[in-house]
Amino acid sequence: MNIAVAQSGGPTCVINASLLGVFREALADERIQHIYGSLNGIEGILNDRLIDLSDALPDEHHCALLRQTPGAALGSCRKKLPDPDKDTEVFEQLLSIFKKYDIRYFFYIGGNDSMDTVAKLSAYTKGHDYEMRIIGVPKTIDNDL
Repeated sequence: MNIAVAQSGGPTCVINASLLGVFREALADERIQHIYGSLNGIEGILNDRLIDLSDALPDEHHCALLRQTPGAALGSCRKKLPDPDKDTEVFEQLLSIFKKYDIRYFFYIGGNDSMDTVAKLSAYTKGHDYEMRIIGVPKTIDNDL
């Protein structure tokens, strides 16, 4: 079983700390084989641009640097997903990538639009015979979630 994590929206002072929190908790779970980071948010999943975070964060020194690094370390995007009841193509593509990498947990760090993506993707995957959890990690500079 594997997980993927992505960042989206505007960077804040906590976006990389949130990424590090997801990474560290995943490392502690012996069921997790790979922790993938998606480059440039949901667009990275759509374009099959995943990196193994264990390679990018091989030791505590790199983790400490990530926690203090400004900006979004994985890159960001502002892509809004369509209504899954009206346009399923993008959701089918996302699901095929999740299946390809055996991703059973997807963490999306971001603000309002990112949480909308989480809601749409979660609703879509529930009805498609692939057990998966989609988790939103709220981050906003506006405090308006």
